[in-house]
Amino acid sequence: MLTSDDCPENVLAIKDALEALEGRWKLLILLSLSAGNKRFKQISKEIHSITDKMLSKELKILESNKLVKRSVYDTFPPTVEYSITEHGKSVEKVLDVLYQWGMQHRKEVMGN
Repeated sequence: MLTSDDCPENVLAIKDALEALEGRWKLLILLSLSAGNKRFKQISKEIHSITDKMLSKELKILESNKLVKRSVYDTFPPTVEYSITEHGKSVEKVLDVLYQWGMQHRKEVMGN
């Protein structure tokens, strides 16, 4: 459990994690890719209401944080596929806990 005694180190670690995963879309993109490799449009269809511009931006950030890998295949036209990295897979535990908390939160706020 985090304590205030370790505050500077804890704050820095949480800050780094939040910066890597911040925003509305990154966790949803990782969730989508956790089911398997996907092309850009496949991700876009799964995550309703994300614009192509935003998806492109978020994928680049996830790639720079080594959470997502972009692979370009030598086909005509070139095929681009995205996959979750091993480092990205480590976020799946966070997603699972966040899902459980979200379900409890919905019950608390909205009732049964």
